[in-house]
Amino acid sequence: MSPSSSLNIITGETGAGKSIMLGAIGLLLGNRADTKILLSKETKCVIEGTFEIGKYNLFKEFEEADIDYEESTIIRREINPNGKSRAFINDVPTTLEVLKKIGLKLLDIHSQNESIQIAKKETRLKIVDDYAQNLIQQEAYKKAYTAFKLSEINLKELTTKQADFKKEDGYNTFLLNELLDASLKSNEAEGLEEELKILENSEDIKSKLTQIVREFQDGDYSIYDKLSQIRHILGSAASYTNHLSAINDRYSSSLVELKDIINEVQSLSENVEYDPERIDQINNRLSLIYQLQQKHQVNDVSELLIIQNDLESKIQNNENLEERITEAKKVFEINQKQIQKTGKALSSSREIILKKFSQDINALLKEVGIPNGTIKIVLTHKEPSVSGFDEIEILFSANAGIAPEPIAKVASGGEFSRLMLCIKSLLAEKSSLPTIIFDEIDTGVSGEVARKMGQMLKRISKNHQLIAISHLPQIAAKGNAHYFVYKNEASGSTESSIRKLNDKESLEEIAKMIGGNNPTNAALENAKELIKF
Repeated sequence: MSPSSSLNIITGETGAGKSIMLGAIGLLLGNRADTKILLSKETKCVIEGTFEIGKYNLFKEFEEADIDYEESTIIRREINPNGKSRAFINDVPTTLEVLKKIGLKLLDIHSQNESIQIAKKETRLKIVDDYAQNLIQQEAYKKAYTAFKLSEINLKELTTKQADFKKEDGYNTFLLNELLDASLKSNEAEGLEEELKILENSEDIKSKLTQIVREFQDGDYSIYDKLSQIRHILGSAASYTNHLSAINDRYSSSLVELKDIINEVQSLSENVEYDPERIDQINNRLSLIYQLQQKHQVNDVSELLIIQNDLESKIQNNENLEERITEAKKVFEINQKQIQKTGKALSSSREIILKKFSQDINALLKEVGIPNGTIKIVLTHKEPSVSGFDEIEILFSANAGIAPEPIAKVASGGEFSRLMLCIKSLLAEKSSLPTIIFDEIDTGVSGEVARKMGQMLKRISKNHQLIAISHLPQIAAKGNAHYFVYKNEASGSTESSIRKLNDKESLEEIAKMIGGNNPTNAALENAKELIKF
């Protein structure tokens, strides 16, 4: 099915399957898939649509989604019987979120439940912005708003951090000074513990070392004398064989090394002295270190030094924070002024068109059979948001002398459909709207009103592609292309099918809509008149 670029009419009996077609289109817009809709429980369902998007300026959206931009873009959904669904744009796999974002730029499905959408503040604001053609002001404001929010977040984070620092600053300074006063050195405790062990056992150590020296070299039968005698004997024997000569050399070297060891032991013995004052100093120092380790819940001095560095960094950061906050305030104030400037410009672009927009809608309401209908568009200011400083409320009254109230509360289904048609008619003159699908917009109308609605649809379709599902001959007669939805039971199961009608078939279908399944000549003539005018 390749619809006309103008007005496409879809007709058919109730229950023939028009809703199935809309459901398929909804899947291309990113709606959730339900496996209950599948005719075959073994074959995947594929829905594909081709969209000519050259007029829609969607380069940014495609770039952000990392999808190749094509003026003739193909969207495809695949639904497997197991419930899994896949989406593609130009054969690139994508998410439903991206599909919805781009799909909403391509298709606008209007049905009576659209009153739910107009209840949303952003929908009403978009209607006004589309009429105001204020894209430049919107972009300027959004840029300013983004910068404002980022600077606001940055300033809040810095001030929160400063408040936290102030709570901890005094205690952190106390802890740091305590560690700095201790003048800690890495591995200090281990050295002190070793020294203390020696000092506390100095007398026993000295006694043992002295005994070693005495046994080795004092007296007539010292160990050294005996080892020296062995060296002389080994030296004599070495004169007979080279093998013993090498052993003698090794023995002599070992004896020299042993002599050096004894000399060092003697030196240590002479230097080991009991020093109660030094013992007190070491105990006091170790006590301080152990207390600091317990306080900070660590096991050695190196971890205390890490904590000391962290405390120094925190205090230094706190000192630098004041400068950063001062700079952040300047940036925030600049952005605050910019958001006020751009926000007021955006609000002004909206306010300036409200009266004319209301008048234009009210004039069109008379054309579609609501002669006493009144629309009033009210703008109120609020705190800055991503959409500006404004909220829009659309008030409506269908009868003279009745004060307008919010449209979502008071408009009937038929009134609402006609009102939205008037709004979209005005917007179509302002911008390149996406393809619009009107689902039974003619509910609750007939006669001359239906004819005027058909003329309005025809007028919109001069510059925009429209698809209208209708039960009224007055609207069907205005189509550039006429499609018929019907049930097909030839395969043994009920299927919904759609086909394009030629001019003769279209005339007959419109005549049936006027006079029933067997239209009279009068009905056919009436149909011709409707098509002609």
